[in-house]
Amino acid sequence: MNDNSLCTKTHEYLLELENGKYEVGITDYAIEQLGDIVFIELPEVGTEFVKNEVFATIESVKAASEIYMPISGKISEINEEVVNSPELLNDEAYENKWLIKMDSSADQIEFADLMDYSDYKEEIE
Repeated sequence: MNDNSLCTKTHEYLLELENGKYEVGITDYAIEQLGDIVFIELPEVGTEFVKNEVFATIESVKAASEIYMPISGKISEINEEVVNSPELLNDEAYENKWLIKMDSSADQIEFADLMDYSDYKEEIE
């Protein structure tokens, strides 16, 4: 996750990669709150979702959590590494913590309730 990420109140992040392509994952705060992550279920490539629709489930030793789509779009790639080894999300040194990559032509209205990472950090403190 980096400072250019946009975040949701439900602790997902969205990072624009290039024209209409985005990376989606959960924030460091969400990972910390979940504890040891033991299972991740991600959708198939090509699946389309609308904003705020559940697109993934993450289970930890503490609880199961639904992960929501920050904007509407179509899945273009899933992070097979974290599906096969979900505990990687808890590893501070592991850098590829994204869950999915997607294509989106969402309009600015869908971005209206997303926060800059710095605003998100202030909100959770």
